[in-house]
Amino acid sequence: MQKLVGLLALVLWATVPALAQANSQFDIFGGYSYLHVPGANTNGWEAQATGNLNEYIGVTADFDGHYSNGGHDYNFLFGPTLSYRTDKLTPFAHVLFGGSHAGAGGFSDTSFAWALGGGVDWNWKKRLAIRLGQFDYLPTYFGSTTQNNFRYSAGVVFRVGRD
Repeated sequence: MQKLVGLLALVLWATVPALAQANSQFDIFGGYSYLHVPGANTNGWEAQATGNLNEYIGVTADFDGHYSNGGHDYNFLFGPTLSYRTDKLTPFAHVLFGGSHAGAGGFSDTSFAWALGGGVDWNWKKRLAIRLGQFDYLPTYFGSTTQNNFRYSAGVVFRVGRD
């Protein structure tokens, strides 16, 4: 686990110089999020910031919070995103790694988490897009079992630094 986190940190750190050399565009997303966890359907929010290294590759930081019956689940994930930009639509795919923190009724724990998924943004204006949908498989590892979670998100994307 520590080796995986160290490798991910090294990869992200190595991409920082590329940000200065490539397109300095950032995509900032915020919106509604639904998370299905074993035995519960939760609602909440998601926020994402993606620094685009070029037209196709970006580095994403993803944070969310979901709430249900006095419980909560927060995820903090980081990783690469691939996008295919057109005038009207921007489909994307990502793989993110990080952690999940859950709590309810006196229970509180943090575990490793990752997400594999993607979605599509409708480019409404030059600096504004609507995230029609983002779908992620988001497993967590609380206790000695794997929780197979699924996340859906939709909202608004602000494009910063686009010419």
